[in-house]
Amino acid sequence: MFNNALIFGIITACALLVSFLMDRRKTFTGIKKGAKMFLGILAPFLNILILVSIAMYFISDRFIFRYLGPGSGPLGVLIAAIVGSITLIPGFISYPIAASLIAKGASYTVVAVFMTTLMMVGVITLPLEIKYFGTKAAIIRNLLNFFAAIIIGLLVGWLM
Repeated sequence: MFNNALIFGIITACALLVSFLMDRRKTFTGIKKGAKMFLGILAPFLNILILVSIAMYFISDRFIFRYLGPGSGPLGVLIAAIVGSITLIPGFISYPIAASLIAKGASYTVVAVFMTTLMMVGVITLPLEIKYFGTKAAIIRNLLNFFAAIIIGLLVGWLM
């Protein structure tokens, strides 16, 4: 009956109305800041979505099902963990990618591992992390998160 977008839209409209009634100036300032933030992420968001859409177009459903599907086993989990660890994609873009992978036949375990490593492991950002936290701390943090992501993915697969 109701979908999430409608529910969030209604909640947002009500909160905006309450804010407007309490302080119009702060409400308009907030709307301006929000619009500025939205416009700031719009271009990178669209670029990444377009690139991912093109990649998903060229990667066949059969390929995804074979290497990332329920029957892919440890190989699928390892592929997802490695790709997620080296990919630098903002978190809010990972959800449409995850939905697309599931729609093409990827298992929940594999998608959970991919998304978790995407958020928790940073191979690309490792040099910066080493600079600020030191080599030992950065490597230990990434390794622990890599294995934690695999455990989380297996738990998600078991629950789903």
